[in-house]
Amino acid sequence: MAIAGLLFFLSIALVQAQGDNKTPALDPDVIQAGSSTDGTDSLGTDPAQFPSSTSNNNFINFCKGQTLTNGLQITGGSLIGQIPSANNMISVVITNPQNGDSIESGQDFDITLQVSNMEAGAFTNPAATYYGAPQQLARGMVVGHVHVTVQNTGPDLNPSEPLDPTQFAFFKGINDAGAGRGRLSTTVTGGLPAGNYRLCTITSAANHQPVIMPVAQRGSQDDCVRFTVTGNVNVINPAANNGGKGLATADLIAQAVALGPDAPDPGSNNYTGGGGNNGGGRGNNNDGDNNDSRGGQDNREGDNNRGRNSSGHGGNDDNKGDNNSGEGTGRQASSATAAATPTSLTGPAATPRAGNGEGRRDPLALLSRRRRFIA
Repeated sequence: MAIAGLLFFLSIALVQAQGDNKTPALDPDVIQAGSSTDGTDSLGTDPAQFPSSTSNNNFINFCKGQTLTNGLQITGGSLIGQIPSANNMISVVITNPQNGDSIESGQDFDITLQVSNMEAGAFTNPAATYYGAPQQLARGMVVGHVHVTVQNTGPDLNPSEPLDPTQFAFFKGINDAGAGRGRLSTTVTGGLPAGNYRLCTITSAANHQPVIMPVAQRGSQDDCVRFTVTGNVNVINPAANNGGKGLATADLIAQAVALGPDAPDPGSNNYTGGGGNNGGGRGNNNDGDNNDSRGGQDNREGDNNRGRNSSGHGGNDDNKGDNNSGEGTGRQASSATAAATPTSLTGPAATPRAGNGEGRRDPLALLSRRRRFIA
């Protein structure tokens, strides 16, 4: 027992030594190249995505001039990224379907929800900028988006064992500003097979990390409901983990990991395999997150799978074929240029922040410009 305890403390000492937690400087070996790109010219890009904040030094001075968390629950807002005040904590409620609802199998239905205290509609390229920049605020509220995920609960609506998080019947990231009123929605096109289901929200910052709130004692920012699907249709939804979109998404993410940080989009001018303008087809952002672009109606134009544009229409996810030419987005900056002129969302001007490899950009201006683009 004494030997086991000694080994435990020795292992902690070794980890601390490897981490070098006493030197107040950034070791060049730990700089992540992925944070130097905003994702707009990278593999998996989509013109409706939000450009990620960038940094050449792991955002080492991101907290400068702002209230530090210091291990405390600061109700006025503080920094692990940027944390909202207790008065601006996020809250979501699912308004459809409702608990106990019964839905016909194989039939389209809408998922609708209401979110408060969030600047919704910011969704960066998940294949290139995942967790690549800190959580940030605009008007005191988290800049981000909401996912919805549906899982089969088995033989009844109240299972006694936790569900397998790798298995889902439907998943979508709602890249929608909710017309500025927080009302978000997406359509489950093709419906679900018969069964018992749990629907939950996953609220995230722009770079897909779960949102961080200022205090521990609070209500949940997310919501869940349980409902049943009845009937004889047992076709897997394309947005399930084993559906066509789910598998294509997993393939895209695996491809991005294999190619490394800032792998160029095959349709961009930075791709050595071919020319063309930057950006692929509009539509679904493939970390399984759907760039739904609603604003009260469905403006989707297809799935962007590795630069391919399958031009679906409206509330319809039918694939109509591949368009490998890509759609020009006006983004012509190279990866080198993006790394040389990094941007952040934390301030008013798009000028580099002196000495730390970070820049500032107004998140509200970016959201406004992006919303005009997808409207």
